[in-house]
Amino acid sequence: MFADPLTDRIAAFIAGIGLAIQPATLDEPTLLPGVTVRGGVILVDEARLAYPGDLLHEAGHLAVWEPDRRATLDEVDDDGSREMTVIAWSYAALRHLDLDPAVVFHEGGYRGASPTLIAVFEGDGLCGQPMLEWYGLTLTRKTAAARGQPPFPHMLRWLR
Repeated sequence: MFADPLTDRIAAFIAGIGLAIQPATLDEPTLLPGVTVRGGVILVDEARLAYPGDLLHEAGHLAVWEPDRRATLDEVDDDGSREMTVIAWSYAALRHLDLDPAVVFHEGGYRGASPTLIAVFEGDGLCGQPMLEWYGLTLTRKTAAARGQPPFPHMLRWLR
């Protein structure tokens, strides 16, 4: 679908979990360079895409929305609790794909907090995982231990 191998690999994962993603020419400015959401579809202008990991972040926004609203989204919101959930979803996805965390948490994003976010996820910190568990997508360490199942970043399923 895309010329860049990393972009193509991420796009294949996104499509494989049931989210729509397609190449597009985006003439207007977008919040994240080269990527936007319209009608529940992730549109990617590969020529303008600055960071392929941004595709996982946008996919996370779609993944945590209620299924009946997902297809109507034309842009994602910046609700703080949802954003933290999306960030956790993105981390789980990059681990599933065996990518370096810097692919998603790059120097151009997260208002300079990328190193902190990586440290939180690589350490014992909780960031968004409780909401992912609430949505039935993963299990926090305590719940996973009680059930004898693997904890976050392992995902039970990818879409809410």
